[in-house]
Amino acid sequence: MRYVAELAYKGTAYQGWQIQPNTPRTIQQVVQDRLSVLLQQPVTVMAAGRTDAGVHAAQNFIHFDLDAPLPHDALRRINFLLPQDIAIYGFFTVAADFHVRFDATARTYHYFISYRKNPLLSELVCYYPYPPLDVERLNEAAALFLQHSDFAAFSKKRTQVRTSRCSLKEAVWFWNDSEQLLTFRVTADRFLRGMVRGLVATSLRYARGKLSSDNLIRLLQSRRPERTDFSAPAQGLMLTQVQYSKPMQPLTAHPAIARRALLTMPHHEVFPF
Repeated sequence: MRYVAELAYKGTAYQGWQIQPNTPRTIQQVVQDRLSVLLQQPVTVMAAGRTDAGVHAAQNFIHFDLDAPLPHDALRRINFLLPQDIAIYGFFTVAADFHVRFDATARTYHYFISYRKNPLLSELVCYYPYPPLDVERLNEAAALFLQHSDFAAFSKKRTQVRTSRCSLKEAVWFWNDSEQLLTFRVTADRFLRGMVRGLVATSLRYARGKLSSDNLIRLLQSRRPERTDFSAPAQGLMLTQVQYSKPMQPLTAHPAIARRALLTMPHHEVFPF
């Protein structure tokens, strides 16, 4: 049987999602190890979004195959085994050919920039100790992104993909005055490696007057990532939603009402944790 699990994690202590040689501290490695202990058999998991080192997820999905049913108390037991910075919220049954990565119809990322230094959130937001940015200018850059579909210039090197085309459904910046928080929300059918951080860092350059609209368009058309700024720190980035059209039948779910509220939050809400 094929199972799906919904999970969340704080990526600060990990070298990204994907297992790497001689790097045991990845999200995938930890989740696989704990599931293998729980189920008393080797388990291999695939993820909907393969986040980079230091990047967080409020919602991601994995799938794995078993030749026996999940234990009835699997959710409680797996969360006992997992470290504090990784949680599984529920298990689902799906069709045998369901794939969490290739069947996802859209993914949403948020990037958080704070003008207020807050040590309690230092691992979840990017502190920006510079003059405030013009949100209208930031959204001018976002509007230019929405006019393009080939993001080869925003894909880090050493990326092996068949195409660099991505269909952006939304790209918008908004401001929370009470929290002094600037947020970028971007939704697309797929993202390239480093793409969101490249969009963020390039938007900041545009808003600061270091990149004109003509130069930004030329950058997008160049397909040359060596010209792109990828310097936006990892801790400000969070995968917040993955959408599917194929059905998933819930087996067990944690009653995380507040967490689930963020997945359908109205556009004026900007702080989903």
